Amino acid sequence: MRVLVTGCNGLLGQKLAGLLSREPDVELLVTNRGQARGDVGKLNFMSLDVTNEEEVKRTIAQSKPEVVIHTAAMTQVDQCETDRENCWLNNVTAVHYVAKASEDVAAQLIHLSTDFVFDGTSGPLDETAQPGPISYYGESKLASEQAVQNLRTPWTIIRTVLVYGLTPDMGRQNIVLWVKTSLEEGKTIRVVNDQWRTPTLAEDLAMGCWLAAKKKATGIFHVSGPEMMTPYQIAKRTADHFGLDKGLVQETNSREFKQPARRPARTGFIIEKAKRELGYKPHNFGEGLKVISSQLK
Repeated sequence: MRVLVTGCNGLLGQKLAGLLSREPDVELLVTNRGQARGDVGKLNFMSLDVTNEEEVKRTIAQSKPEVVIHTAAMTQVDQCETDRENCWLNNVTAVHYVAKASEDVAAQLIHLSTDFVFDGTSGPLDETAQPGPISYYGESKLASEQAVQNLRTPWTIIRTVLVYGLTPDMGRQNIVLWVKTSLEEGKTIRVVNDQWRTPTLAEDLAMGCWLAAKKKATGIFHVSGPEMMTPYQIAKRTADHFGLDKGLVQETNSREFKQPARRPARTGFIIEKAKRELGYKPHNFGEGLKVISSQLK
């Protein structure tokens, strides 16, 4: 199976690259804007700017993948709120380019989306829940889903929640590493306790994408961790796991913690469809922390 992955420098992209490069029946091409990061550069890598229509069309036409896993996106929620032009370019226009190019070679497109397409008034949510984003990031990701759903070739949308994990070359922090690093440096951190999520280990998300490709599964799938937690609870458990001073973790709420973009209060996913149709088996949060600990060694 020929698989092309966009956004290979990101946390999920690096996990996918590692996972798929070990699959004997996969011919893998990994892409990202600019240079490859870390071990990804040792793989079959090609620079690709997904906001350049001609570049996208040429790369996919030449490589003729059977599956395109599109992880590249602008995911900084507050930056999306303040830089809407770039947000739309990266999260919607680029998806139109990738979708059309995938359609031209009859490739299955697996597109990554987010719990932020929901308004957060209820949760956990299954795939039948009605989207209603409350941030510009959420709006852009919902628009990208709609672009994918218009394809005439097979498509898969994988929505996920609050991804965490470790790679040798991290471009950005995630909640677990941010808490760990901050507490190791003796910093006091303020963390909200009125937002609910199902945090997702990056390895589990990568496996969910691969299972969808391998099984040629189509439609929308919710792929996340199995436990509903607040960021404050995540921070406390992270501190406990790594033996750090959890007294440095201060509870706050979303009314006091001002950010440019609104966050949905309660999302989190019901993942029974992914378990049933994909064979998805995620780690719980404690197990996920153990995975990170083993990688740090």
